[in-house]
Amino acid sequence: MTLKIKRLHPDAILPRRATAESAGFDLCACLDEDLTIEPFQLVRVPTGLAIALEPGTAGFVYARSGLASKFGVTLSNCVGVIDSDYRGEVQIAMTNHSQTPFTIHPGDRIAQLVIAPVLLPEPEETDTLPDTQRGSGGFGSTGLTFDSEGGTQI
Repeated sequence: MTLKIKRLHPDAILPRRATAESAGFDLCACLDEDLTIEPFQLVRVPTGLAIALEPGTAGFVYARSGLASKFGVTLSNCVGVIDSDYRGEVQIAMTNHSQTPFTIHPGDRIAQLVIAPVLLPEPEETDTLPDTQRGSGGFGSTGLTFDSEGGTQI
């Protein structure tokens, strides 16, 4: 399988894996100059790239763990989704959750792209759903219980 990539800007850096076993491709900022993200500011950072994904796949854009854990800079939408029929520029929506401005330099690695298969079922309305052991229990129903005094037991 290959990933077809089109440079939309001559300085765009093609995605690459940091190691042979890396799940994601590093995506780099395609900027003409430094971009400073102020505390709690949201920005869109261009990559200068467009991609063609195979039908039945999608691209999932994740934060780089070092940016998030060291500097508080993450994706604005937690995980970006690139549909297989999208052909526009891949842009990264980022937020600075820290109290300190953070500067992105041209060519900096800012996110990672993971390509994964997706199911595309047709919705079908129904009056009933199959029963399961869990049923409609959600939000902690399989791991947390609360005692009568409001304390948590695990």
